[in-house]
Amino acid sequence: MKLSTKGRYAVMAMVDLAQQSAGRPVALADVAKRQEISLSYLEQLFAKLRRFGLVKSVRGPGGGYLLSASAEQTRIADIVLAVDEPIRATRCTPGSPEGCRGNHERCVTHQLWEALGGHIYDFLNSVTVADVCNGRIRPTAQVAWLEESRTAVGE
Repeated sequence: MKLSTKGRYAVMAMVDLAQQSAGRPVALADVAKRQEISLSYLEQLFAKLRRFGLVKSVRGPGGGYLLSASAEQTRIADIVLAVDEPIRATRCTPGSPEGCRGNHERCVTHQLWEALGGHIYDFLNSVTVADVCNGRIRPTAQVAWLEESRTAVGE
């Protein structure tokens, strides 16, 4: 599964907002510059984040955006879902009568990918913006082992 730029950029921008805010609104232009994301793209994402209730906007001089809740209460899964990013590892739409293969049937590995999507959601729902800001996300032992083994074989 690969998150599109919508999900990744929204998370990056929300983490930037949490790091830079100190209780004051942060201008999207500043976030765009620091994170090297198009301002117009960020404006679209933040409109969705605002509608979802994750950020609030402050108008006027010195205006910008603030997190609606604390970084400790803002879950990564909510950010990803707010920008219409599906959290699943299969291309099927849940409950779709078309199935994975477009012929009303599920592929033979559908349950595997559906379960993986559930694990991805559970993980993202367990991580907050504060966790990311404070570096509390560590690769699992399996990921670390895989990286070490790839390095050992010269990949």
